[in-house]
Amino acid sequence: MNKYEIMFIVKATMESDEVKKTAEALKKIITSSKCNVVEAKELGEKKLAYPIKKELNGYYFVFQVEATKEVIAEFDRKAQLDENILRHLIIKLDEE
Repeated sequence: MNKYEIMFIVKATMESDEVKKTAEALKKIITSSKCNVVEAKELGEKKLAYPIKKELNGYYFVFQVEATKEVIAEFDRKAQLDENILRHLIIKLDEE
C-alpha cells in the first residue's frame, strides 16, 4: 500500500451535521476497503481565495491514508460526483 495525503473542501452553506456526514462518507470509502486512515484533521471553515461554484467559504479536511491505487481511484471518482465537495486534491507521499 502507498501513502497519500487527501485534502478536500466541503460546502460551508450546509448544516454542520451534513458537513460531518459528507466527510465520514469519504472516510468510509477508504476504511471499507481494508485501507487505513492514519490521520484525519478537520481544519474548519475558511474563506476561499476565489468563489468556487458560487461559494465563498468552505470546510477543509485533510486525511493521511495508506491505500491501494484502486481505492484512491474510487475515492477520486466519488469526490468528483459529490455535489457537496467543492475541490479535492490527492497527493502520493514519498516512501521514506
